Amino acid sequence: MRPKRSNDPVQAAHQLYMEIIGEAEPQPLPENTPAAVAKRKGASKGGERLAAKLSPEERAEKARKAAVARWKKT
Repeated sequence: MRPKRSNDPVQAAHQLYMEIIGEAEPQPLPENTPAAVAKRKGASKGGERLAAKLSPEERAEKARKAAVARWKKT
């Protein structure tokens, strides 16, 4: 079992940097984080089901509104 990532932000950043450059092996997600839980339960299925119900025009309109909202934030 690998050690948990440090709570110290400097040490955690250094560990992440070492993983990115390939000097350290990536640490797996802990079992109880929201990302790990979503990965297990297949959370992305909801978006696929919604897209299947919408017409191409409705999907395009939703995508257009989402893009406008993303660009307004910056």
